[in-house]
Amino acid sequence: MEWIDTHTHLFADLFKEDISDVIAECKIYGINKLLLPNIDVDSVKAMEALMDKYPDTCLGMMGLHPTSVDKDYRKQLRELHDRLKANPDRYIAIGEIGTDLYWDKTFEREMEIAFREQIRWGVEFNKPIVIHSRDSLDWNIGIVKEMKEAHQSLTGVFHCFNGTPEQAKEIAALGFYMGVGGVITFKNAGVAETIADIPLQHLVMETDSPYLAPTPHRGKRNSSTYIPLIAEKLAEVKDLPLKEIAQITTHNARKLFRI
Repeated sequence: MEWIDTHTHLFADLFKEDISDVIAECKIYGINKLLLPNIDVDSVKAMEALMDKYPDTCLGMMGLHPTSVDKDYRKQLRELHDRLKANPDRYIAIGEIGTDLYWDKTFEREMEIAFREQIRWGVEFNKPIVIHSRDSLDWNIGIVKEMKEAHQSLTGVFHCFNGTPEQAKEIAALGFYMGVGGVITFKNAGVAETIADIPLQHLVMETDSPYLAPTPHRGKRNSSTYIPLIAEKLAEVKDLPLKEIAQITTHNARKLFRI
C-alpha cells in the first residue's frame, strides 16, 4: 500500500535528532511522499534543507501560518512571496494559511488580510491552498466561497477537518478536500461520526506531526509514521478495507497536489 502524508512539520526541532530514522521508517510503511507546510520566514531554511536532502520524498509549501501573523506580517508576506515568485516550481502548494481564533485574537483582522492575499498566490501560481481553521471554520469557508466565485480554478484542502456534516458538504461543494488526522481517533471528539458520512473521494490523509498524535500516542510527539494507524481508524469508520482507503486517499492527494 502507498500513502501520502499531506501535512507534516518534519522540519520542527522535535525531529532534529532522528529525522533520518523517521523518514526511513516512513518508507518501510509505504509513506512515500511527505508534504511540508511552511510556518513563517524563520522556518523556511529548515524546511528547504529537508526538501534538498530528500527531494523525492519531502515536498515543501510556501505560506505564513495564521499564528505567525503579527505587526510585521506584511514584511513576512513580501519575503515569502519573493521566494515563491523566484522559484514557483520548488513549492507544491500555498500553505499553511488561514485563521486561528483559539490562541490569540489580537491580529484577527490581519489574519484575514494575510489569508486573502495568500489565496491570491494560489491563483497567481496555480497551486492548491492548505487551510488552517482552528475555531474559525465558518469564517474560512465564507472567505473561500467568496474568492472562488471570482477564481473558479481555486482548490485546496481544509487541514485537520473537525467540523459538522453541514460544513463538510459546503467544503465538498467548493471542490475542496478535507484532511483526516489523529483527531479521528480521539474519543468523544465527534470527528469520526462526521467523517463517516463524508464520501472518501473528498478526504486526504495527514498527521500534522509533531502535533495531534493519534490514540494510543496522544500527548506524545506525532510522526508521519502514524499514517497507517490513522488510516486503520478511518477504515473502521468507513467499514472499508484498508487497501481501499490507501488507494483512494493517495489518489486524491496526487490529484490535488499534482504529484
